[in-house]
Amino acid sequence: MTAVPLTPDLLGSLLLAAAALAVLVKAAGATVDSLVALARSYDVPDAVVASTLVAIGTSLPELGSHLVASLGILSGTLDPVVASATVLGGNMGSSTVQQTLLVGLFLVGFGRVTLSEAFRRSTYYPMLAAFALTFVVAFDGTVSRLDGLALLVAFVAYAYWTVTTHGRAATVPETASTNPRRDAAVAFGGFLLVLGSAFVVLRVVDGLVVTLGLNGSMVGVVTIGLAAALPELSTVVESLRRKTPDLALGTLVGSNVVNPLVGFGLGGAISTYAVPPSVVWWDLPFKLFVGAALVVVASREGWVVRRREGAWLVVAYFVFVSVRFLLFAV
Repeated sequence: MTAVPLTPDLLGSLLLAAAALAVLVKAAGATVDSLVALARSYDVPDAVVASTLVAIGTSLPELGSHLVASLGILSGTLDPVVASATVLGGNMGSSTVQQTLLVGLFLVGFGRVTLSEAFRRSTYYPMLAAFALTFVVAFDGTVSRLDGLALLVAFVAYAYWTVTTHGRAATVPETASTNPRRDAAVAFGGFLLVLGSAFVVLRVVDGLVVTLGLNGSMVGVVTIGLAAALPELSTVVESLRRKTPDLALGTLVGSNVVNPLVGFGLGGAISTYAVPPSVVWWDLPFKLFVGAALVVVASREGWVVRRREGAWLVVAYFVFVSVRFLLFAV
């Protein structure tokens, strides 16, 4: 692949994409905070809030991108192949950052964590099942409307099962809304900003794919994929400060249930997706292998994971990106 000169137009496109990604992440955080505060003010049960607003909210940048891409595909404003590849690449990139790099950094920083049976049953095994189901529906290179609906139904069933059998699934902020109208307006405005900034990113990526000679999936991994994982990075830092491993692991692993089921499902149900080969032949198999390998290693150690496993997960992330770039960049 030949080097591309950094022209003023290209630099402007990159800066615009960076600004839009920053707005996307910030607006998603404001939207979720406002919705959680509203839910607390109306005494919505914590288990429901944690399994819906918090679970989906941490993946809102990815999900907003999926929604915009699907609407753009339907309206003809976005190239269906490029848009599909970009958001699916971003989805896989973000969830892999969380599953490997961020979990790994957390383990390196924390030192020693026990994977409880409740955590394995309520979050970790469902993550592996979500990867497997997504792989099955995407294997033929498309996510049809029927496939998308199946993935969404699987998430609804998982959320219902979590609420009814495990109760409080995550730590929910205690602050209730003191001004419901204001918070409702902030949530609505934040969601519009999420959609608007996602549209800008996708339009810029359309041009970058041609200019840089990369495919949309690879661009999605290094743009949406990295930016969308930033909210979870703050959770890791806060969990290290408070010494609350369950919060970090629950958020990072839980996002890996939401991203494939709701992300692939929402887009597929609205517009259908053309799945790039990298997702079927590298992303999902890699995520399944790493997830299953950690189960094997942890089971032999009494379900305790240490800095050693954390370091291997960090290495695994760079293996993921390196192989993807070498084999699936164009």
